Amino acid sequence: MTKKEICARIQEIGIIPAVWVSSWEDASFAADSLAGGGIPILEISVEGPETTDLISHLVRSHEGMIVGAGTVLDTETASRAFDAGAHFLTAPVFNYSVAEFAATEDLALIPGALTPTEVFTAWKLGADFVKVFPCSQVGGDKYIKALKKALPQVSLVASGGVTQQTATGFILAGAAALGVGMDLIPPDAIARRQVGRIQELARRFFGFVTGARTRLAEGEAKHPVGKK
Repeated sequence: MTKKEICARIQEIGIIPAVWVSSWEDASFAADSLAGGGIPILEISVEGPETTDLISHLVRSHEGMIVGAGTVLDTETASRAFDAGAHFLTAPVFNYSVAEFAATEDLALIPGALTPTEVFTAWKLGADFVKVFPCSQVGGDKYIKALKKALPQVSLVASGGVTQQTATGFILAGAAALGVGMDLIPPDAIARRQVGRIQELARRFFGFVTGARTRLAEGEAKHPVGKK
């Protein structure tokens, strides 16, 4: 897939599941379960052991799965992830050297930022999406709404505090996508191989996104821009 296709797919699905796993079996199980629930996207944290091997394994064995590398804080890590076949890079912060690397390799980039200045800077320097982290500590969906109003051109990913209770609100506030961790892929569900549980959670979160987008579209239809 090209970078353009990857970004379009992330935008379409609207959910970026993040997981920390330490074995090929766990990684494959998480990927298969998510895909079965309608979310063919998985971010693997590079903090885990043998992460690049896991990414490479998923890319080779799960055709159609968008696999990202998470917590990429430097170019050395970015390079390893790219060599492993990662489709996108993400982190809780913005690093200019990583942004340069992503641009050179035409790799999708989702860095983290918090303040309006950080968000805009990341966007101007090449971010395809900007992950607003941590959302819940600074106002949740109200903060996303304020950022989106001030910076409507930036595609925001709400991350930190995204749950079944808050997911709809983040999309209604203007988030292009949601970064979700244990609330979507509980570690014990992976350990116990509870495929049905993860698929049900995936369907719920996907439903929250599509439902909120429908509400937004209906609202725009009733109140077109420039009309009352």
